[in-house]
Amino acid sequence: MTVASSGHSPAIFDLKSATLTLIAVVLKTTDLNELAQELAERLGKTPNFFSQDPVVIDLSLVADSAVVPDFATLIPLLRQYKMIPIAAKGGNDAQMNAALDAGLTEAPDSHVAAAAPATRVETVVQEVVREIIKEVPVATPGITMVVDRPLRSGQQVYAKGGDLVVLAAVSFGAEVIADGCIHVYAPLRGKAIAGARGNMDARIFTTHLEPELLSIAGIYRTTDTPLPANVAGKAAQIRLDGEKMIMEPLVL
Repeated sequence: MTVASSGHSPAIFDLKSATLTLIAVVLKTTDLNELAQELAERLGKTPNFFSQDPVVIDLSLVADSAVVPDFATLIPLLRQYKMIPIAAKGGNDAQMNAALDAGLTEAPDSHVAAAAPATRVETVVQEVVREIIKEVPVATPGITMVVDRPLRSGQQVYAKGGDLVVLAAVSFGAEVIADGCIHVYAPLRGKAIAGARGNMDARIFTTHLEPELLSIAGIYRTTDTPLPANVAGKAAQIRLDGEKMIMEPLVL
C-alpha cells in the first residue's frame, strides 16, 4: 500500500480548536421514573422545544448520592425530547465512570455554570429548563417573522433569533415559538412560547387570550390554572416580573 507524502499532497482536512456552547441538563434527582414523569408533564406539551441540541448531563447536585443513574435509560429519555447527550460532568467517581462506560465524554466543570441547591424535587424539570436556557446565548433581536394565515392543530411556527407576528388565529393544538416576542392579532388558543432561548424580557401579546400553554424563558403556565377574569378571552399582554408570570389587560 502506498501512502502519499504529506509534503507533496495537499491536506484534505484540518484540525482546529473549537469553542462550543452546550446545554446543561442539571439533574436534581437520581430517580429516573420521577424525572420521566416531570419531563412528560413539562416538555410533553412542547415536543419541539429542543432541536437535536447537544447536552451535558450535570451531576454536581447528585454527586453526594451513592446512587448511580442508569445512563442506559437516561440517555434515551433525553433523546426522546430531542436532546443529544454527549458528555457528563460533576458526578462522583462511580457516576462519572458509569457515564463514560455509557459512551459519554467528561466535560470540564468550568464550562457550565453552577446551579443553586434544589429545594423541591417535584420542580426538577422546571429548574432544569431554567438552567438550560441560561447556558444558551440569546440571539440578537431585530429579525421578525410574519405569518398571515391561520395555524391549525399540529402546525408549528418558530421565529428563530427574533420576534413572531401572527395575523390570524392560532388554533388549539398549534404552537407559536419565538426567541423574542410573540404578537398574535387574533385569537390565541394554542401554545405560545416566547423567549425560547432565555430572553426573560420577551413578551406575548394577543387580541384574544385563550391559550393551552404560555411560556416565557422557560417559565410555564398551562390551562390547569384558570386565566384571570380580566384577561380571559380578551386583549392581553404576558410578561415576566422576575420569575413570576404577569398577565395584564391590553388597551387597544
